[in-house]
Amino acid sequence: MNAQPAASLFIDGRPVEGEGALLPVHYPYTGEEIASLRQASAAQVAAACRAAARAQPAWAALAPVERARVLSRAAALIRERNEELSRLETLDTGKPIQETLVADWESGAQALEFFAGLGPTVTGQMIPLGRDWAYTRREALGVCAGIGAWNYPSQIACWKAAPALIMGNAMVFKPSEETPLGALKLAGILAEAGLPAGIFSVVQGRAEVGAALVADPHVAKVSLTGSVPTGRRVYAAAAEGMRHVTMELGGKSPLIVFEDAELEDAVGAAILANFYSSGQICSNGTRVFLQDRIRQPFLDRLTERLRQIRIGDPLDPDTQLGPIVSPAQAAQIRQAIAAGQAAGARLVCGGAGEGAFVPPTVFADATDDMAITRDEIFGPVMTTLAFEDEEEAIRRANATGFGLAAGVFTRDLARAHRVVARLEAGTCWINAYNLTPVEMPFGGTKLSGIGRENSAAAIEHYSQLKSVYVGMGAVEAPY
Repeated sequence: MNAQPAASLFIDGRPVEGEGALLPVHYPYTGEEIASLRQASAAQVAAACRAAARAQPAWAALAPVERARVLSRAAALIRERNEELSRLETLDTGKPIQETLVADWESGAQALEFFAGLGPTVTGQMIPLGRDWAYTRREALGVCAGIGAWNYPSQIACWKAAPALIMGNAMVFKPSEETPLGALKLAGILAEAGLPAGIFSVVQGRAEVGAALVADPHVAKVSLTGSVPTGRRVYAAAAEGMRHVTMELGGKSPLIVFEDAELEDAVGAAILANFYSSGQICSNGTRVFLQDRIRQPFLDRLTERLRQIRIGDPLDPDTQLGPIVSPAQAAQIRQAIAAGQAAGARLVCGGAGEGAFVPPTVFADATDDMAITRDEIFGPVMTTLAFEDEEEAIRRANATGFGLAAGVFTRDLARAHRVVARLEAGTCWINAYNLTPVEMPFGGTKLSGIGRENSAAAIEHYSQLKSVYVGMGAVEAPY
């Protein structure tokens, strides 16, 4: 189970050993230490940012199709090595290999491929003004800081790097200290694909490294995936330098199931919306609103299907639910489950579990004021709530400070579109859940974030617009 990288950091085109505190990496399934990294020092963070600022102008000056070729080659290399990379992702995160083979690095390759195709099509606008005219240019921001989360570490690194790089920016990326290995692989792959030194660097560390990165004077943009408390701190720090910001934060998303829904599909979506990746997904629909007449049939079928889930060794291809990423995270989930029981919610299935595993857990008879309904748990815990009519479901679904995602299940498509239009969430699904193709914008509203990942919308968040007025005649002045 040795996953030790060549060095802890990747700066200015080469592996570099960190100068800071130790960062042990543990395999969540066994707790075994699989690598030992070192945190970046403040001087190394500054060096990565200086290298990025030095290399970025020449990268931005390339024709977009030349930058696209690098991203396309990187996507091809990821696909060639998907099995090896997916195994590393499983060791780093504890997610089942059957997930990482299809949902992690493959999603990253799709992002690199998509933006490689999109980048060369980005153009400005010509504005006729009579004799004179104006035009716009979409230009790079400069150096972008990317800060990742531990649940989809390699996918997040690619989702941030792809639009940043195709628009001519450089990026210094800090992965979560819990899952630091994938970003180093991405840096090596990009370099192998022809990315110039300094354009994508990786620094490791805890919050103080992230703070140094965000505050570096070379950084023009910060993109964070993380919790709301972290987002508040990073947003405030970025504001000091008037930096561009993209935030993809937490959620407590509603999944509304009307009585006319296709039961099997709704149950399947609720399983994906709560238990995929052991429930460690920010967009999960953890508040499942069930209309009265479908409530008991839904819970009965859900319980039947959850009994069949295979829990165990993440490297076993048959395992469907793996361990929680760390003992600390497992303890927080268990505390939330205990709080739900103490508040009077009925435990339909699951519970605290033991060791690294928390089984799929479902609560019924919950109320909107309970902590399990209000607070993000980030684990395999579903809270179900009963409702009578459409108006009630919308009102209660929106009664949260979060606004990342939402889902609606109904055969009445007029109602589906009507309800989605009123839900306060940045990403919504109708008769589906947690599908995030790179072609579709992803992001939240309210406390769940600012800006969008993926799709053409991401281009706007990794570039800036310049307006140019062109005078075609004599200049007339009043004096």
